[in-house]
Amino acid sequence: MVGTVESGARVIEPDRKVTDLLDVLRQHLGMDVAALAIWQDRQLVVQLFAGDGRSFGLVPGITIRNGGELYRDVQDERIPMVSGNAHGYARARHSSALDELDVGAYAMTTLTDGRDEPYGLLFCLTHEACPTLQERHQQFVQLIATFLRDSLLDLREMWQTRSQIWSAISDVIDSGGPGMAFQPIVRLDTGEVGAVEALARFSARSGGRIRTTEEWFRDARLVGLSTELDLAAIRRAVAVIPDLPPGLKLAVNASPSTVATVLGEFVKDLPHRDRLIIEITEHENYTAGPETVLAVGHLRDLGVRIAIDDAGTGYSGLEKLVLLRPDVIKIDQVLTRGIDVDPARRALTAGLVALAGEIGGTVIAEGIETRTERDAMLRSGVHYGQGYYLGMPSPSLVPRTPAWVGVGPSWRRAP
Repeated sequence: MVGTVESGARVIEPDRKVTDLLDVLRQHLGMDVAALAIWQDRQLVVQLFAGDGRSFGLVPGITIRNGGELYRDVQDERIPMVSGNAHGYARARHSSALDELDVGAYAMTTLTDGRDEPYGLLFCLTHEACPTLQERHQQFVQLIATFLRDSLLDLREMWQTRSQIWSAISDVIDSGGPGMAFQPIVRLDTGEVGAVEALARFSARSGGRIRTTEEWFRDARLVGLSTELDLAAIRRAVAVIPDLPPGLKLAVNASPSTVATVLGEFVKDLPHRDRLIIEITEHENYTAGPETVLAVGHLRDLGVRIAIDDAGTGYSGLEKLVLLRPDVIKIDQVLTRGIDVDPARRALTAGLVALAGEIGGTVIAEGIETRTERDAMLRSGVHYGQGYYLGMPSPSLVPRTPAWVGVGPSWRRAP
């Protein structure tokens, strides 16, 4: 009954009242699962469910195999809308879609939206036969369908919007990932470039709207493609390592979920992984749970260095520093901005430098845009930085010498 995952329903985040209504239906009929599926391109695609859908192979976005046949059978009343014994009822066995599941009993009805447009199916399933389930129970299923009518308009619009997002991101992934620009990470006292960070670059306009890079990754999380987009970007970035100047390291960004799930498997087969720095980003909220700590340890065992991005922006960020003990701590530009005139920012930065010293890490300041910010970072004990003053992102793999090299600060400090 189930087949491939489609682009639509996996991205649905409906009003809570929809899932609440499904749960009311499931409990009232004593069923294992109640689900809602949309009729799309002559197929039925599950949007959401309440209860134990996975035991039937149902997940959001899954296409119901032979769902088109099932939908027409229900519309034409070739199978009963309710059956307390699906295995023993000949007309129910006639449906190949139902026959592929271990369905002991079911109840269903067609759905129309608030404009009386055909929408899909509302159905309940249970593994065991249910002798108490009678045809009259379909009236309750239809009652729930009536309550859902207005919500289905919102669901349809949401489906269409999110499907467009899914398609746009899928196109980027299928084309080999986003483009890349490379920004130098520079030693602040000498201008020597120690690494470059690979920054994803997307077409500004896609699907009729303009997206920033941050919005591309946010939308990928929204439609369940965060890990896929992460890996596509990382794959595109690491392909340039052999072309980098000797000794230069490459920093790439990865979400916490990518780090905790699939990144180790990807990295283990990479050559030159000793030149790789994984920056764990703040694109998504996360806590450094055991799976993340284990994954970070595995990456280190493979020779990869770990960086924590946007450090110094809250208690949770400090907690991650303590638990993950990164090789590189990247100070958020929030601390960099105005550090030359703000003693509080300098004190916080000095604290991060002290922490890095205790765990054997290196500190990199992000967002340095002026000479005075660079000098203030040096005074605070930070020896590496990144920002427009130090070097703009560029498609070139060969970093340019910063214009300020040779113009030292007004004081000297041993590196």
